[in-house]
Amino acid sequence: MGKKRVMVPAKDLDLSTVKYEHEVIKAPHLTGSMLKLFVRMVEAPVLGSLIMSFLKKQNKMVEMLQNTVIPEAPMFKPEFPPQDAEPSVVIVDEERKPEDRVELALKCLPHYDPACCWSGDSLPSFRYWKIRDYAYAYRSKLVTPSMVAEKIISIIEDCNYHKPPTPLLISFDAEDIRKQAAASTQRFEEGNPLSILDGIFMAIKDDIDCYPHPSKGATTWMHEVRSVEKDAVCVSRLRSCGVILVGKANMHELGMGTTGNNPNYGTTRNPHALERYTGGSSSGPAAIVASGLCSAALGTDGGGSVRIPSSLCGVVGLKTTYGRTSMEGSICDAGTVEIIGPIASTVEDIILVYAAILGSSPEDRISLRPPPPCFPDLSSLENANTLGSLRLGKYTEWFNDVHSTDISDVCEDVLKLLSKSHGCETIEIVIPELHEMRTAHVVSIGSETQCSLNPDCEDGKGVKLTYDTRISMALFRSFTASDYVAAQCLRRRIMHHHMEIFKKVDVIVTPTTGMTAPKIPSSALKDGETDMQVTVHSVSAYLMRFIIAGWL
Repeated sequence: MGKKRVMVPAKDLDLSTVKYEHEVIKAPHLTGSMLKLFVRMVEAPVLGSLIMSFLKKQNKMVEMLQNTVIPEAPMFKPEFPPQDAEPSVVIVDEERKPEDRVELALKCLPHYDPACCWSGDSLPSFRYWKIRDYAYAYRSKLVTPSMVAEKIISIIEDCNYHKPPTPLLISFDAEDIRKQAAASTQRFEEGNPLSILDGIFMAIKDDIDCYPHPSKGATTWMHEVRSVEKDAVCVSRLRSCGVILVGKANMHELGMGTTGNNPNYGTTRNPHALERYTGGSSSGPAAIVASGLCSAALGTDGGGSVRIPSSLCGVVGLKTTYGRTSMEGSICDAGTVEIIGPIASTVEDIILVYAAILGSSPEDRISLRPPPPCFPDLSSLENANTLGSLRLGKYTEWFNDVHSTDISDVCEDVLKLLSKSHGCETIEIVIPELHEMRTAHVVSIGSETQCSLNPDCEDGKGVKLTYDTRISMALFRSFTASDYVAAQCLRRRIMHHHMEIFKKVDVIVTPTTGMTAPKIPSSALKDGETDMQVTVHSVSAYLMRFIIAGWL
């Protein structure tokens, strides 16, 4: 029997007593035949429960969930605590049309000078084309959406013949892309583009509906039990702005991994180093943006699935606040953790895409009561200088807990640059109960995933999942109702800690990931791998070390 632990109320916690603990994960790394054997063991009725119980005890999950008295009430959905008005922002009416919100966001951006990018009639050498670069090229008749479409189609069709293969998309229809591009080209010829996003090419992660493509969640069977009749709400908003959708992007199966490994459709490779992972689970969206094929993409994120691949691929990913974007029309639309968020090559493009897709669902607007969304006003030098007023919170011991000091050193250089160039102040903070936060996260997202997939697993589809997904599902099945309630009590407690921190600082700064892109083991390509130091949602890992706070 475990010894009972009683937590002091969060409001009474003495931060001077908080000691940072480096977390060492106790779990196996398996590929090939050993991976298959381990799956058979964890799925066995008695042996499986014993193995999962042992792993949870080894990683202090049982102590936290079953042997601890948590004084806070459960918080079953994220809440929006009252906040002071921010300086230099523009409030957005989310009831406005997507194209009107995009126009407002465009006015918030710095002045666009084509002279910086273009010289006469010549096109620039390779670089990431921003949304406004395409918009200028289209309006100046330097290029048309149809011309761009042919280039993109040619490259995508060649991807599967590359050595090694680089499968960016799971579902792709060249004629559909040509049709969308022709309609956009005609609008430009007639002088009636729908918005700055008209003619911009985007990919949609395979767990978000994009009609007429199926949504498989990178499984081999999801499309058999779940049909797609229309676009997801976010995708529909992009279409209304004239976005050209190139297809459904590859991903880690059902979002249950942070590498992007997928034996079903092939593992997407990092465009900057083909022997390395992209990160996941939004592997395809990040890779297609990082390769320069698309200006932006949509992913989903409940535990880093937008931010991790964006970091490893050198692009920008935004995990929007829960409830800011509608989840209607996504496979993962029934939980309290997942969001749909944009990936792009620059922050300004993130703002433009976010403007198009934002808007709470009617249910979330009633239950969450979020404050109005806003955009940063970067249109003038005076407003841009408000960056200097930001107070940056840094938990140094956490910040430096990385696989290689190269990561923390580079991030430290960024903080010094912000201080020197803009006058930002870095303030030392303490974030208590990081292990409790990680535990609460995996129980929350794991229980919700298990609940949503249980009918299909009971119907025999579970054995068709990849081996690493089946191991995750075995862990999730081991969570009880009391574990889930305990996790929500921790959720409220951790929210209190963060709100106290935000009384002193405006931003908490960390590296995005604690390691650079891992190399892809050749033995993992056929059947996948399980490496809880790197991949699984269930534990703290280098790729997820700094990610978890975003789930609150």
